[in-house]
Amino acid sequence: MTQPRTALISVSDKTGIVDFARALHQSGLRLLSTGGTARLLADAGLPVTEVAEVTGFPEMLDGRVKTLHPRIHGGLLARRDLPEHMEALARHGIDSIDLLVVNLYPFAQATARPGCTLDEAIENIDIGGPAMLRAAAKNWAHVAVLIDPADYAPVLAELRAGVVTRATRFRLALKVFAHTAAYDGMITNYLTALAAGAEEHAETVPAREPFPAVLSLQLAKTQDMRYGENPHQTAAFYREVMPATPAAAAGLLSGWTQHQGKALSFNNIADADAAWECVKSFVADAPACVVVKHANPCGVAVGATLAEAYAKAWKTDPTSAYGGIVAFNRPVDAATAEAMQASKQFVEVLIAPGYSPEARSFFAGKANLRLLEVPLPESGGPATNAFDYKRVGGGLLVQSHDAKNVGAAELRVVTRLAPTPAQLADLLFVWKVAKFVKSNAIVYGAGGMTLGVGAGQMSRVDSARIASVKAANAGLSLAGSAVASDAYFPFRDGLDVVVDNGAACVIQPGGSLRDDEVIAAADARGVAMVFTGTRHFRH
Repeated sequence: MTQPRTALISVSDKTGIVDFARALHQSGLRLLSTGGTARLLADAGLPVTEVAEVTGFPEMLDGRVKTLHPRIHGGLLARRDLPEHMEALARHGIDSIDLLVVNLYPFAQATARPGCTLDEAIENIDIGGPAMLRAAAKNWAHVAVLIDPADYAPVLAELRAGVVTRATRFRLALKVFAHTAAYDGMITNYLTALAAGAEEHAETVPAREPFPAVLSLQLAKTQDMRYGENPHQTAAFYREVMPATPAAAAGLLSGWTQHQGKALSFNNIADADAAWECVKSFVADAPACVVVKHANPCGVAVGATLAEAYAKAWKTDPTSAYGGIVAFNRPVDAATAEAMQASKQFVEVLIAPGYSPEARSFFAGKANLRLLEVPLPESGGPATNAFDYKRVGGGLLVQSHDAKNVGAAELRVVTRLAPTPAQLADLLFVWKVAKFVKSNAIVYGAGGMTLGVGAGQMSRVDSARIASVKAANAGLSLAGSAVASDAYFPFRDGLDVVVDNGAACVIQPGGSLRDDEVIAAADARGVAMVFTGTRHFRH
């Protein structure tokens, strides 16, 4: 690529464009532009040529047609190393365009507005912009193409040094093709989610189905992993670039800052996500701590302070907590850091919405501790229209997030004995935890802490027994505890096991053909039982 002579600028996002254009002009480039961008540059005192002067045609059809012309696309697509291309340009009086600056109509922002009509959405589909971007990117060996204001400074630095390098031009071209693919996918997601008949009332806000008929995803690689779930597997971490829905889940993957420690592994990320999803569900309740091992909570607690919550969560299962993931729903202070230090627990990853300077200094000496800071959403849960994905052979299972949280008013007391206010609080606590435990899930708890967790068993009775064994190993009594079952008890044997272990009250969804038998057993055993009407399988 020789020293660029002509730049074409047509942007929707005007961030930094006047300063960049001024620098291009000072570097000797001729400026071409369109519509509002041209007016902005002219108002800034820059010499700018309207594209209409180059094409010999005015902008028409309300601006729909302005750059779709051989004098533009010929200038972008001509290969400078082919004499026949350059002769064709000269024969038709076409100047080459060496640098293109374009970003597209804001389709995502427009369709995210609650009042966006179908007509408005359609008008925010860019046609000329993607065509120019793809043309310039295809001819990357001779044209530098920019879609992102973040690239203005580095490109300008190279221009001032002489020329935009081949490596930079190729990087920018790859960025363009990824961007236009995501843009088209976003449009597809919107249009194929419209309810039947939306086109008949394009002047109104269309109803949308929860799942588009064609789902387009774009994922950007964030990190190559040292290995996958096991050392013989390769892996990489990808993050969703263009959300499939206007509001994406606010989670671990929405962006973290790692303050110290080694790079996160495949399993670190999977477990950290599980811990963060669980702990942020308590954001409106109290200071909370969640300890996760192999994607299951092995200790969860709330407390008057974060330090108290940690001590209770760790106490649930100190053995399993070794090498686990610890997550907090409040910024970590010095007292909490001291409590962790005192426990001598080995932690792989620590996650919180912030850390005090004193806490940071406590952890600084632990070189292998991965310290993550993650923004905490106000609501505490995922957006109700965000998607959850599970890979299967040949495709994806796509569902809405399990955002249902049952409140006290929704519970149905089904036994003669009703839970006391203290028991009710314990029931709601263990129910919230059970949602994040692999099925079949049984969770015992009392006083704002888990006492025993049984996870991932083929038999619910086995989960109940395992949870009691875990409690005994930790020296915790289940007498008077509350117990949650993520799905109904199909027979009374599961209920008998948890009561034999000391449970005084039970929370479960209900819905079994043998509900009456299980309720009768609870009455006979003198325990209170409530139904939620909601199941929380987690596979």
